[in-house]
Amino acid sequence: MPDLHIEPSPATLGATVRGVELAHLGPAEWRAIEAAFHDRAVLVFPGQHLSATEQADFGRRFGDLSIEAMAFTNENPDGTIRPVEDALVGLLRGNEGWHTDSSFAPLAAKASILSAVKMPASGGETEWADMRAAYEALDEATRQRIATLSALHSLVHSQAVAGQGASSTASALASLRSPGYSSSPDQLADPPLRPLVKTHPVTGRPSLFIGRHAYGIPGMGPAESERLLADLLDLACRPPRVLQHRWAPGDVVIWDNRCVLHRARPYDPTQPRIMHHTRVRGDPATEYAAPSRGPAHASGTPSSLTSWAEGPGRS
Repeated sequence: MPDLHIEPSPATLGATVRGVELAHLGPAEWRAIEAAFHDRAVLVFPGQHLSATEQADFGRRFGDLSIEAMAFTNENPDGTIRPVEDALVGLLRGNEGWHTDSSFAPLAAKASILSAVKMPASGGETEWADMRAAYEALDEATRQRIATLSALHSLVHSQAVAGQGASSTASALASLRSPGYSSSPDQLADPPLRPLVKTHPVTGRPSLFIGRHAYGIPGMGPAESERLLADLLDLACRPPRVLQHRWAPGDVVIWDNRCVLHRARPYDPTQPRIMHHTRVRGDPATEYAAPSRGPAHASGTPSSLTSWAEGPGRS
């Protein structure tokens, strides 16, 4: 394994991995990558140019897949660009807010992989924020305050905050159904309730588990809940806990949804951006959260949206 080189970023998370072909990993290379994944949480592999099958195969090294290799893009199949009022564009634009994939579904994601196919001339970067280091940055009083608190997670809620209604969100999700998108219809009327502090099942490190899908802390009024979550998010997503990647076609990035948040940065909506996304299912023993009963409706989550258990994101 003489050519493999893992260079940590200056941030508290992330590393760039060179000297390796993800489509042809040897056992020693895989062990080094897996260890770096648990240590740095975000791994950047420049210039891989994986096929959809190769990307899915790389993802399967980390576990079962809920999405094999789906195109997340504002470009139509004929090469035209979707208008800004398009439902899918609204869904993609919403995920310019910090989030973790599938936290609003009963089974949250373990890991996500993105590869770049076509990028706008500027903008469209992806950023990740280290929720392990964020937890460590909290004062002791705040740690004690949030130790036993949980929040609901809802895509309907987060898209409503971003300005998209439930029917438009449902339409956008329906447009993403494609071969390899292994999900089943699921009512998200009762969002799962997830602790604000998550212990990583491999490393044992605690981290904040928050993001734009989180809201409605039981025992708090809406204003108090919103203020606490916003304060935690503001503190968490600051240097040196943030990594940004400017994509080039062929780049591949994998990240650990159990301990980082991510978001896309804005770009000119008249220019195409095509990313291929693979998502690794979480282990039910550590990532499953049964839907809450009752509080979701009291907190204002619409009960009419039919969606999918493994929802998409713009990353």
